[in-house]
This record gives sequence, C-alpha cells and structure tokens, in this order.
Amino acid sequence: MTTAHNIHKEKVLQDHLIAQLSAHEGYERRNAKSDYDRALAVDRALVLRFVKETQSEAWDRLVGQYSSSAEDTLFKQLEKALKDRGLLDVLRKGIKIVPGIPFTLCYFRPASGLEPKRIAEYRANILSVMDEVEYSQKHGGRIDAVLFVNGLPVVTMEAKNLLTGSTFRNAEKQYRDDRAPAGEPLLTFKRGALVHFALDEDNASMTTRLQNGKTRFLPFNRGRDGGAGNPDVEDEHRVAYLYRSGEWGEAIFSRPVLLDIVGQFIHLEKNGKEEAMIFPRFQQLDAVRKIMAHAKAGGPGNNYLIQHSAGSGKSNTIGWLAHHAINLHDAADKQVFNTAIIVTDRVVLDRQLQGTVAQFEQTAGVVKKIDGTSRQLKDAIAKGARIIVTTIQKFSTDHLRELSGQGNRTFAVIVDEAHSSQSGKSAQAMTDALTREAGSSDDIEDMIAEYQKARGPQANISFFAFTATPRNVTLERFGVKGPDGLPHPFHLYSMRQAIEEGFILDVLQNYMTYKAYYQLEKAIEDDPQLSGRKGQRKVARYAGLHPTAIGQKVEIIVEHFRRHVMRELDGQAKAMIVTQSREHALKYYFGIRNYIKAQGYDDLKALVAFSGELEVDGETWTEAELNDFSETELPGRFDGFKPDGTPYPDTYHILIVAEKYQTGFDQPKLCAMYVDRKLAGLQAVQTLSRLNRTRAGKQRTYILDFQNTIEDIQEAFRPYYEATTVEAMSDPNQVYDLEGRLYKFGYLDKDEIERFAQTYFKGPLTGADRPRLEGLVRQAVARFEADDDEGRQEEFRQLLKSYNRFYAFIAQVMRLEDTGLEKLASYGNWLSRLLPNRDVPPEIEITEDMLRLQAFKVEQKEQDGASLSPGDTKALAAISEFGAKPYSEDEKKELSEIVKAFNDRHGTQFTEGDMLRFEQVNREILDDDLSEMLRNNPPDVVYSAFAQAFFQGAIRLFQRDNEMQSIVLTDSTARELATRHFFNRALRESRQSGSQR
Repeated sequence: MTTAHNIHKEKVLQDHLIAQLSAHEGYERRNAKSDYDRALAVDRALVLRFVKETQSEAWDRLVGQYSSSAEDTLFKQLEKALKDRGLLDVLRKGIKIVPGIPFTLCYFRPASGLEPKRIAEYRANILSVMDEVEYSQKHGGRIDAVLFVNGLPVVTMEAKNLLTGSTFRNAEKQYRDDRAPAGEPLLTFKRGALVHFALDEDNASMTTRLQNGKTRFLPFNRGRDGGAGNPDVEDEHRVAYLYRSGEWGEAIFSRPVLLDIVGQFIHLEKNGKEEAMIFPRFQQLDAVRKIMAHAKAGGPGNNYLIQHSAGSGKSNTIGWLAHHAINLHDAADKQVFNTAIIVTDRVVLDRQLQGTVAQFEQTAGVVKKIDGTSRQLKDAIAKGARIIVTTIQKFSTDHLRELSGQGNRTFAVIVDEAHSSQSGKSAQAMTDALTREAGSSDDIEDMIAEYQKARGPQANISFFAFTATPRNVTLERFGVKGPDGLPHPFHLYSMRQAIEEGFILDVLQNYMTYKAYYQLEKAIEDDPQLSGRKGQRKVARYAGLHPTAIGQKVEIIVEHFRRHVMRELDGQAKAMIVTQSREHALKYYFGIRNYIKAQGYDDLKALVAFSGELEVDGETWTEAELNDFSETELPGRFDGFKPDGTPYPDTYHILIVAEKYQTGFDQPKLCAMYVDRKLAGLQAVQTLSRLNRTRAGKQRTYILDFQNTIEDIQEAFRPYYEATTVEAMSDPNQVYDLEGRLYKFGYLDKDEIERFAQTYFKGPLTGADRPRLEGLVRQAVARFEADDDEGRQEEFRQLLKSYNRFYAFIAQVMRLEDTGLEKLASYGNWLSRLLPNRDVPPEIEITEDMLRLQAFKVEQKEQDGASLSPGDTKALAAISEFGAKPYSEDEKKELSEIVKAFNDRHGTQFTEGDMLRFEQVNREILDDDLSEMLRNNPPDVVYSAFAQAFFQGAIRLFQRDNEMQSIVLTDSTARELATRHFFNRALRESRQSGSQR
C-alpha cells in the first residue's frame, strides 16, 4: 500500500505495478535473490516446474535417457538454443534434445476453443515478476522489474517516480549509460529479454535493442487530446494500461495481450546484414486487437476505416491484421474469414509481408501474390491460399464479383492507401478497368462503394481501408457513426501525434509562398539593423513573376537550393520540383540544366519524371532518354545508392515531376519542395507529405510555393491535423523584440551564453565538449526551476520557442551580421530541450544527435567580419497577433458589469474603453501553444495557466497606469472578474479559429 511516508520513494510506481499484476493478472511474484540465475538469465525453478507439469512424458523420457544429469542437459540445451536461435524463436518453437525429445516453452492461445487440451495448455503458462533483479555477473547492477513467461525473461522495466523529480527520460538514460548489453545474457539482443520499457507515472517508451548511447526508444503511449502523451485515468496513473484493464481493453502485460504479442506480433526484420526486432507500437496493437474484437462479435460484411498517419508503420499493421484475420474464430468457434486479400500499390509491402507472416506460420505458401485476372484470384482461393496480395492496378470489379460469388467463403479485403499511386500510368489503368456511371476514378474505395450500391452489402466480405488522408466521402462510406451523428474512423492515429512522437516531420513548419519570401528578403534589405552580408546574391529577385516565366523560377529554385538546402544531411539533401504538366516538367528540366551549366555549378544535377512519350515542337521525348537510364531505375539513381549499398557514379539533387512520384514515393533524403502548380485538398496533403519522412540529422524541410496561398494549404491540411498552423508573414524586427523579452525574465546570463558560444562555434564538437556546454545551459535551467511562478515559466518557455522558430525563419533568408542573435539561438535550442515541461518531460541530457545539430558556424573573415552560414535550427511558424473578434451582446453586457464593479469598489472612473485595453494582453499572450491548449482542453484544466499568463501580461501592460496596476495587483476579486471575462473571449476566439482551420 502506498502511504504518505513512501509516496516520494523511487520505487512507488514499480511496487504498484507489481502489486496490480500479482492481484489481477495472475502473475506469481518471485524473489530475485533466490530464484534468478544470472548466468542463464532464467528462473530455473519455474522453467522446470512448467516443463514437468505440462510435459511429464517428455520429462520422463529425458530422465530415462540422462538420469541424474537430465536437469543440467535441459538447461545446457536451452542456453545453446537461446544463443543460437534467440528467445523469440525458442518461445515459439521450443527445443529438441537428443534422441529427439521435444520441449515446448510457451503455449499460445489456440485460434478456436474446439480443442480443450490446447486451451488447458495455454492456461498452464506461468507468468511471473521479479523486482530489483541483479542481472550482472560483473557488477551489482539491478533492473527495477522483469516479467517472465515460464521462467524465461520477456520484458525488463526501469520505472521512475515523478514526485522524486525523475521521469521516463531518466529511465532511458539509465538504460543507455548503465545497462551495457555486452556479456549480459538478460540484455543481449535476441538472446535476452524481448523488450525494455522506460516509464514513469505518465509516459512509457520502449526499445528492443540496447546499444549503449545509440539505443533508440520509441513512445508507447495511447495519445492525449490528438497528440502525444497519455490521457488522465481516474484514481490511477496514466500508464495504467500497461498493468490493468480499463476503457482501453485488457492490460498490455495481461496474459491474453502479452502472449498474443509474443506469438503473433513481434518479428525479426532482416535487411541485408541488419536485423531489427519489431515490437508493435501502441496504436498498431490497439488497432489490430480492436478490429479483431469487433469482427469476432459482428462477423464478416462490415466496413472499417483505419486512419493512420504516415510514419505509423502501416505495412506492419496490415501484415498483423491479415495474419490475425485468417486465424479469427467467433464465439461459436466458426472461422470468421477464410482468406485475407491485401490490395496495395507497394511492391515492398509484398516482400515485407511474406517475410513477416512466414515467421508466424509453419505452413509454406500461406502468402500468394497475384498480378492478373480474376481467374488467377479464383485459382489462388481454390488452392487454399490464406493471404493473397494484389495491386490496386490489377484489382477490379471482376475480382469483387469473384469474391461475392463464393458465398460459402468469407473474405477480409484490406486496402492499403486506396487513393494513392506512384505512377501516372496506374491511375489510367484503374480508370480503364472500371467503367461506371459515376465517372472514372483511380480510387478503389469508389469501386467498392459502387459495387456495394449495385449489389447491396456483401455479407461474406469485410473491407478494411487504411489511409492517412481520408476524404469526406471515404469517411461517409467506411466510417463509424459517432455520438455526434457524424462518421469517424474506426481507429485513428493522427498526423499530429505522429509529428509529436517524432515519427514524421511537420512539413508546414517551413512552408513559404514566394510572395512572402520576397517580402521578407526585401524587408531585411531595407532595414539597416537587419541588413545582410554585402554582395550576397539575392534569391527572391523578382517582385512579380509571370505565370509562364519558368526561366525566372529556375534561377530562384537553384539559388534557394544552393543557399538553404544543399548542405543538409552532409550534402545528401534532395529536392523535388512539382510542375503542372509534362510539358512544364520538360521546360523546367532544360531550364535547370542550362542555368546550372551557365553558372558553372558542376556540383548539381537534375532528373525528370513523366509518363509516356511527349511531343514538343515536333520533337518526341521520353523520361528514359532524357535521364539516360530506364524509368524503373529512377528511384535508386535519385537516392544515389544501389540495392547492395554501393554508390552510383553520378549524384542527382533535384527531381522534376509531373503527376509521377507526388504520392506513394518514400525518399527520406527529400528536404525541399518547389511547387509550381495549383494544389487542393487531398492532393496538396499527399504531395507536400513526400517531405515528412524522418532520417538521422534531418531536422527541417523547406517548401517554396509559387502558386498556392497559405490559406489554400491550411484548408487542405485542416481535416488531417487539427493543430496545423501555417502563419502569415510578420515583421522581421520582432526577432529583437523577442530577444529583449527573453532577457527580462532573469533566467538568461549573457556571460554564460558567450562562454557557451566560444565552445560551440570553435569547430567540430566532440563528446568531451558536452559536459561543459550542458553545464552552462543547466545553470539557466536551475534559475528557471527556482521560480515558483508557473505562469512566468510557461510564458518564458513559449517565448523561447517563438524566438528559436522566428530566428530560424530570418536566418533562412539572410546571413545576419548580428552574431549575438545566433549565439542566443544555438544556446536557446539546447535550453528548450532541457527545460521541464508540463506533460512530456524534456530530454535529460544533450544527446549525440544534438551535438551534430550545430545550427550555424560563425566564421571569422578579414573583409566581412563575422558571417553566418545556414544549417540546423528549429523551423518556423511565424509569429502573428491574436486578432480580437467583435463583442457579442452577452460579452458587452458582462463588460459593462465589470466596469461598474471596478468603479464601485475603487471610486474610479473607468470606461469600457479602458477595459478593452485588456484585449492587448490577450493579443500578447495568445501564441500558438496557448491557443492550442484552449482549443484542446476543458476550460477548468487550462484556466490556471491562462490566468498566470494574463496576470503577468496585465502587469506589463499597465506599467504606466498606476491606478489600474494597483487594482490588478491588490484586488483579487476585481482581477478574477477581468481574467474570467477575457479568458472566455480567448476561449471563443481560439475555438472559432480552430473550427475554421
């Protein structure tokens, strides 16, 4: 029991978790000191008990063969199997001991209950837990908790207590710094525990491979208000989903879920010589289990929409869903789906899927690929193929007719990203395959909907549609009606959550129209305080661009790429030019080629991509002729590396496209996009999202748009990412305003920043520089933490973010001569990572990645003084004022009552006009983050944060108005009246602007 006495101890979460598992999930609590074998990393007594109780005949044979050394033989062979094959394979397939005595080490839940013996075996698995496990034979290192299945370790955990000031980030650090896997059986990749969890009361993360400083932890959270983190749980910790059942379903560590993960989710992915153990992320596991539970209860004949963002691991989720679907039985033990059919446009998925499913299935030929007629589909079904993979291009109404015609068989049709395809030809092929009164479309969902409309819902077919970007019609066709009467996805993993969890980048952070780029360059050029380096070539030279002036745009694109993008990713950064037609693509290709040659830019090369033959001015061109290699080679050539990892002789930086490669093209090295065509809705999201793939060292992306407006793009992204903000241009001088406001808090010390800069800009940083830099930044963190005014802290946090974003924005366009701004930006980037946060704790140390992110190097040059060259900082959402909306009648009435209350209480003569000055406070404090908080949280949750910020803002505003300042400072009742009124105004404004986005 947790008491007031021990609530601040480090072990409180660990003890609670173990107590819950023991009380409710059937775990046996074991003693690490007496029961754990360090050399083998097993609980010997439990392994023996399990084997003897469940396989007594095999054990008797072993004793008959080896007599007194039977036990030693069992553990010797077990250790050898763990080293050679790994724990996952041993749990799934067991071991054999000469002369052919088999031992099973885990019984998985049978698909049906028709065999009582198998159900009994499954129930005989022994789940156990140990705490404070001294795992090492070299030192006394201890792991907080280890979960075992039949005496074999499957999960290790380091748990932290927020009340002691440590978070799951500290647990991650502990794994990286103090849990070296070398020579430690429990921590060795494949041989030891399958997964390692770092957690505190609010957040969890996990990794399947410990690699000291290179260990990468992934979030394992449910998501909170559409973003990262976990929601509150009444009378429990936010991570309660790990160890107890609730609204989320069964606990992750419960017998049904944990053994399902071990038996049917975890798999070893091999890519050449590289191996990775894939453990499902929370939303993948949650989606598959919830869909299967629904299908088990409702049977076939239903539609499901799974809206999972790019970066969510859709290929694995689809593989797991297909595998679970063909093994699903209903309550009467009848098979729900005889066959799963995956319709995709990704060849990679086909290969990946076959490898994944092969690890689960003992039978060869479970996965069958078809690429032809409906007869081929019929043959595959007749021959008993359980999972069939086909392409969107080949799937037609004939195939659907074939499925619905087999009324005695049931099908799960899983459609991957139904309305995207990577080549223009495929769109045409789909249109040719389908002729419908509704007109043509390359969307398979349209075809399904039309078919269902004509024939009625097919009782033997369930459709599972996966997409990151559902259209309204997709929602209407496949969505589930919510309490509001509107259709919603059956399962959602939002773009916002994927961005906040670091799986994809926010491509809108650095979105700029050409017009805005030009205005900013001009504003900087005209302002002596912000003037750039003399003689620097301007990028945005043309105030007005003629729509057909491709020559002008070519110059802008090449110069922008060379200045801002080319040095990213150690010189491997790529860009895409999106054009409006094949002819435009050709003109761009020749324009870029000629401009590069004229300027003598030998280090830059471009490729072009378009479908078919193109005749221009009597000459015929093809993509292959222009690039000098086949169409199929283009993705690899653009990447720069052959499948075997060796580089191609030529490096290409820019890809010019018309229709091709705008969707379904994964190239993580893409850092920039130049848009010269109108984009709308889904097409805009899918096109710009080509940039969102993550890669080591890729921190930001660039979009320069010649055709669309900020409003166009906001409108397009709004349905898919509720927190999307692309702000309009703002005054470049705000960078000095923000700098001044940051120093006023008293947390920053100019001398410390100067000393930080001397080390940071001296040249390449080494690991030895880290303690010095981190020590300097931590002094500001300490001053920040010593301030007990949460409102001030929150205001500083937001201002620092704004400064970092806005400085990056300015520096992208200019080389600023004021090195003080750059020093503050570099220092501020580290500081913002280390400042404590309300929900997800900060990084607790400067990682290797951060050392590589030197934003700009300050180079001393005799003639120019200190000049700056671009690199890496956090990207921009430009700062703009919170615009006050007109007053409603109720608000006018309330305002006049507040004026009266102020005057009655203090004998003052304030008017409504005086009170409206408080609107200025709202405009000052309502940045993106506070507006986001107001939009996504209940008023009572967010009010205290708003009130703190409002109070500070009011004090600043009324510095010259002693009368008003005195009332705000001394009269809490009057202050509360005003705060509540303007809080409600801010709430209305934020939510209205949110609903319009």
